[in-house]
Amino acid sequence: MIFAMISAAMTAPRSAALASAALPFVELYTDGACSGNPGPGGWAFVLREPSSGNELPGSGGDPQTTNNRMELLSIIEGLRSLKRPSRVRLVSDSEYAVKGLKEWLDGWKKRGWRKADKSPLLNRDLWEELDRLRVTHRIEPEWVRGHRGHEFNERCDRMAVGEIKRLAERQRL
Repeated sequence: MIFAMISAAMTAPRSAALASAALPFVELYTDGACSGNPGPGGWAFVLREPSSGNELPGSGGDPQTTNNRMELLSIIEGLRSLKRPSRVRLVSDSEYAVKGLKEWLDGWKKRGWRKADKSPLLNRDLWEELDRLRVTHRIEPEWVRGHRGHEFNERCDRMAVGEIKRLAERQRL
């Protein structure tokens, strides 16, 4: 079923997307990595449908970025790969991303995308995209400690680091 759901993100109204009790359930595991901060970075996700065990991995990179941008981009790209509104258990080792989604995002938005101290929000473009995506999907963020043997977190980390290595290799050519 997950492969039937994978495609570009939809933009259904929040009420339509979240009103249905029959939203498909998927797990989204994500990670971002950076060599230097800023520096070359990689992002990765594994989208998994628990009922079937089907998976869709994805990854990419940026030659000059930050770790937080890669963490957020891994979530965005994973959510964008869903074809229809879904209930998404998001598992990330990024406290920044998880707390941002669970605790801070609504406040930032109310304050015109500013932090509590009124300073401009870093990575505003990515937070605005996550805000748009949460209109379509019911996101349930969950934090896990990184590099502690969590199968999918470790897998995403290897994929993200692999993207950094690919960027370095292209630079050498």
